[in-house]
Amino acid sequence: VLTAGAAIGFVYLIAAVQWLAIGSSDLPLRVIGHVQPLRVILAPALGGLAVGLLVHRFAPEAQGHGVPEVIEAVTARGGRIRPRVAAIKSLASALTIGSGGSVGREGPIVQIGAAVGSTVAQALKLPSAQTRTLAACGAAGGIAAAFNAPIAGAFFALEVITGNFAMPSFGPVILSSVMATVASRASPSAS
Repeated sequence: VLTAGAAIGFVYLIAAVQWLAIGSSDLPLRVIGHVQPLRVILAPALGGLAVGLLVHRFAPEAQGHGVPEVIEAVTARGGRIRPRVAAIKSLASALTIGSGGSVGREGPIVQIGAAVGSTVAQALKLPSAQTRTLAACGAAGGIAAAFNAPIAGAFFALEVITGNFAMPSFGPVILSSVMATVASRASPSAS
């Protein structure tokens, strides 16, 4: 449910940045003809500059696609992801996407969701095995909530993030994915 909230907030943040960048939160191809040419050139450049400074200064591990960083955290660091990564990745990715950068929401939402799950596990002082499972739950919930795809979110997290379908992680990941989908469908942004 927390990851669903993060995914919904991420969508709103992208819309807000896009509104600031081009003056509309409608689909960019529908409004780009009405946007001042200078704004079309400056928005992505300023967005990229802001992202570079933000990531370099506050969370270097938030750079990149998102999925490889989560896989590395799960396999090499026991699922531990610094709590600030979710906030920095959300802001950096929203700035990139909203200002016209050529990226998608998939990687960022996986990293944001995994960071949320990892943060909960660290706050509860859970062992590495459970921290890895909660990071996978967060990644599954992020995909499920952002794309209304609970089965895809669960299987993505189990296959790509954890690398196995073992029973200790199977149930929690499935449950997380389904709950995130239910929570996101209940949101006004889902319509």
